[in-house]
Amino acid sequence: MPWLAKDRRTIVFQLLWILLIGFILGVLAKLLLRGPQSIPWWLTMILGAVGALLGNAVAGWIGVAHTSGIDWTRHALQIGFAVLLVALVAPAWGSRKAGR
Repeated sequence: MPWLAKDRRTIVFQLLWILLIGFILGVLAKLLLRGPQSIPWWLTMILGAVGALLGNAVAGWIGVAHTSGIDWTRHALQIGFAVLLVALVAPAWGSRKAGR
């Protein structure tokens, strides 16, 4: 079953790509927000990945997911959702750690 091995490699590559993009978007979100966000790197990566998925979904919903050039609106939505998620989760994460 060589096709199964190829599909596994494709899935692993896609997951790695999602995590890399999630990390980049999460770091950009933290840079755009004021003040320190005391969340771990893995949570930054997850929030960035979720922000990317939400941005893609909204871009598809409003009809700007695929354009003839660079999809600036989709990328702006991805970063915007990542910023929103980091802004919402970072204070909750900080207060959770302070409560211990």
